[in-house]
Amino acid sequence: MSSRTSESDQELIEKLEIFKIQGRDKRGRNILRIVGKFFPARIVSVEALRKYLEEKIFPKLERKPFAVVYVHTDVQRSENFPGISALRSVYDEIPVSVRENLEAVYFLHPGLQARLFLATFGRLMFSGGLYGKLRYVSRVDYLWDHVRRSEIEIPDFVYDHDEDLEYRPMMDYGLESDHARVYGAPTVVDSPVPMYSMRCIS
Repeated sequence: MSSRTSESDQELIEKLEIFKIQGRDKRGRNILRIVGKFFPARIVSVEALRKYLEEKIFPKLERKPFAVVYVHTDVQRSENFPGISALRSVYDEIPVSVRENLEAVYFLHPGLQARLFLATFGRLMFSGGLYGKLRYVSRVDYLWDHVRRSEIEIPDFVYDHDEDLEYRPMMDYGLESDHARVYGAPTVVDSPVPMYSMRCIS
């Protein structure tokens, strides 16, 4: 960590497109799309994350209501989760105007651990009624009930996870390990994060 600078960390966040303001939901609100799997928690500092959000994201969300689409698909605690204290410190830095404009959080592919965490710590960590704005979405198809599908990009691995759930529905409840599929076709090694292709369905 010491060999990296806050500036280089912010450049990495930008390159990976972890946070992207893109599209609108069915109520016409702008969307902040967040892809949890893209966040390299073991590399990027919390300070760099705060600065990036403060300079690149928050100024674009201060003027009118918006919604968040958080993609939790394939998130690994050891690789993508910055820690409870880090999350709280980032949340505390969100300007009041941005908090007030946030009207909905669509949480795609929540696992059992994520649900339990939010049900216990979420109510304590997040003030301003944020927990009450949370909407769990178990399938991509259900997301389109709330979001305009032609205006937002969803990574291919998210659709692949949906297919896994059709074959192994217990994964919805965290009762089955999310190992590579062994049916149908041979396993393909994932490409690096920046190389994930996107599907934008019209």
